[in-house]
Amino acid sequence: MAANRPSEATATWWRDAAIYQIYVRSFADGDGDGTGDLAGVRARLPYLVELGVDALWFTPWYLSPLADGGYDVADYRSIDPAFGTLAEAEKLIAEARELGIRTIIDVVPNHVSDQHAWFRAALEAGSGSPERDLFHFRTGRGADGEIPPNDWVSEFGGTPWTRLDDGEWYLHLFATQQPDLNWAHPAVRQEHEDVLRFWFERGVSGVRIDSAALLAKDPDLPDFVHGSDPHPFVDRDELHGIYRSWRAIADEYDGIFVGEVWLPDTERFARYLRPDELHTAFNFNFLACPWDAALLRTAIDDTLAEHASVGAPATWVLCNHDVTRTVTRYGRAETGFDFAAKTFGTPTDLALGTRRARAAALLSLALPGAAYLYQGEELGLPEADIPLDRIQDPMHFRKGGADPGRDGCRVPLPWAAAEPYAGFGGTAEPWLPQPDGWASYAADLQEGDPDSMLSLYREALRLRRTEPGFETAGEPGIDRLAWLDAAPGVLAFTRTDGLVCVVNLAAEAAALPPHTAVLLTSGPLDDAGRLPQDTAVWLRA
Repeated sequence: MAANRPSEATATWWRDAAIYQIYVRSFADGDGDGTGDLAGVRARLPYLVELGVDALWFTPWYLSPLADGGYDVADYRSIDPAFGTLAEAEKLIAEARELGIRTIIDVVPNHVSDQHAWFRAALEAGSGSPERDLFHFRTGRGADGEIPPNDWVSEFGGTPWTRLDDGEWYLHLFATQQPDLNWAHPAVRQEHEDVLRFWFERGVSGVRIDSAALLAKDPDLPDFVHGSDPHPFVDRDELHGIYRSWRAIADEYDGIFVGEVWLPDTERFARYLRPDELHTAFNFNFLACPWDAALLRTAIDDTLAEHASVGAPATWVLCNHDVTRTVTRYGRAETGFDFAAKTFGTPTDLALGTRRARAAALLSLALPGAAYLYQGEELGLPEADIPLDRIQDPMHFRKGGADPGRDGCRVPLPWAAAEPYAGFGGTAEPWLPQPDGWASYAADLQEGDPDSMLSLYREALRLRRTEPGFETAGEPGIDRLAWLDAAPGVLAFTRTDGLVCVVNLAAEAAALPPHTAVLLTSGPLDDAGRLPQDTAVWLRA
């Protein structure tokens, strides 16, 4: 078990926490039906304690037709039977807390499932009904209303409008099965506030907000004009009133919010993190940054500056359930991430990608703020190529099959190399196929290997908890770092109490700073004690 874990963290635990994302469907199968579930998570809690994480973030586990992996929620107060029951969720929250691990859940306020009671009632009630006011129903354009009400484009590609048999259209910025809610309606706001209280009462410590910048729409739903300010559906000022009311609820329970806020404008991004709004938000600029020293340093500096302006801690994320896995991304010619650039058959050097991913892990975990890990990242899993006839992600289909979608980073985890389906659970075939060689990444093989990716993450997280140089005391004034002079292509910085991190992205090996002792390296030093290319080291001065 992990050492030195406090029985009760301070109220500012979230400022420098290590948070592990669980995509329930693919984490561990407890009942042997091929789908991950809460029983599987409960059985693996000792593994998560040993890994050394402070909290678990669960992607949606609610009742859902699973048209978009659970992000099409039919009922927030019920657990999907594929995953378990509400009683099991309550047990999981309590058991994890007993082990010193908090729980963060996902809410998806922009939309619901087309099987949600509200939307089904809206379909039955017909045009002009109060039930339809909870969504965005409109008549179409053209002589017979056959043209969508506006020219917006869905996040998944194509028009975000679907026409019903009665002639009206409804808005869905994502899949057809995910109708957008009307956040100008007081009942929508009240329902979500009630949902927050429902889960805070059951012991969750935080809530991650999906698509947090998309909820509010221009009431006229006008055509999109490039560069229009304000945007008709992204980052509208009305959002901040919503999140201020949510913050008041979270404060009653000592809970926190994490926003999914994809905004290139750092000043606009920081507005969501003001003291009376969200506690933190994902840092996608760092995630999407190419493996380039100058660009990474700029991303780090910009991130720390924008967060310092509002007294919020930064978050550092390398991958999640929506993006190409780090090992694969860093093994390609283009090492950044762009949704629009995803294609089939991109050449990948997995050995190079693994070496860089190990170095990136030490870089991200050394930075001040909270760190998010995505399940399987600690095993060094690559992106999987899913056979065309097994792809399930609606993004693939909405984009005409040109985009491979996100299933490749969602493949069920390998736990035991010698067991069926790499120990995912039972003998039933997993809901997504595991590629050839998947068992070679199994956790049980990595357990006893001091050079494995799992051992690297465990030791890094242990040092992150126990080394004085990582302490921030939860105070914004010391959530910072100081850059050290270094050769071109080398990142070197110091934290408090003499902790030094050096990452070499240059072709030549780099000398280590004098008068330092090695704490941890992502790979071996060369014979002269220098840091090779694509390698990182933590030092104590």
